[in-house]
Amino acid sequence: MKSILITGCSSGIGLDTALSFRDAGWNVIASCRKQKDCKAMQTKYKMHSVLIDYANERSINKGFTEALGYTCGQLDVLFNNGAYGIPALVEDLPTPALRAIFETNFFGWHTLSRLAIAQMRKQNEGRIIQNSSVLGFAPLKFRGAYNATKFALEGLTDTMRLELDQTNIHLILIEPGPIRTKIRENAYKQFKRWIKWKGTANEAWYEKVSIPRLSAIDPPRQTFELMPNAVSKAVIHAATSSRPKLRYRITTATTLMMIFRKVLSSRIYDALARRL
Repeated sequence: MKSILITGCSSGIGLDTALSFRDAGWNVIASCRKQKDCKAMQTKYKMHSVLIDYANERSINKGFTEALGYTCGQLDVLFNNGAYGIPALVEDLPTPALRAIFETNFFGWHTLSRLAIAQMRKQNEGRIIQNSSVLGFAPLKFRGAYNATKFALEGLTDTMRLELDQTNIHLILIEPGPIRTKIRENAYKQFKRWIKWKGTANEAWYEKVSIPRLSAIDPPRQTFELMPNAVSKAVIHAATSSRPKLRYRITTATTLMMIFRKVLSSRIYDALARRL
């Protein structure tokens, strides 16, 4: 039975992907950041679960070891997924906030990927699938912290792919556009934790635009927005295809932004991005 370790499984893309692989007959190890969510994965969804908090290296090492215990020491696929955003203008973003988001969205992924690569080298095969974003190659305003972590992730993943070319270990990027998940809800928590917006040059924008969007209980669907299963389908293809794509661009928005980045000058792209 093939095995996959998936991070960030408490909701959204991680949960949908874990259920999709479970239903396809895989041995799924669904990791979560909180113990109560791990318990729900075990009791409600009948899947193995381990605690992995990307911001805590000890929990990454412990969780990975426990995951291998559920797979008899074999790991076919790692899907790095858990991440969050801090929606704010870069000038209002405290440097400790940027360090914190990199710890979770980037450094933790690197730590777990290194563990997976070491195991996959022993097996002479494996796949690491990274859940990036359209914001990993096409920046938008007010998302500087998230943009930065995803740009870094894309660069690191492309480098690993080059370095592992002579092995049977595949590095694959998933690049979703707007997907209906709890990322907005979680981002609002981070916003309230880090951003002191009152008294800033952008106070009116935060009050009239940003906060109402972030705090909306049931926000309207965005243009081109899809459900998490759109990502799950791509991850399954990336995990099972004999020749997986290097990048899976999900949603029309992602495809359009890639085209714009390729054909437009930087000045024209900036003019377009300022409107989005």
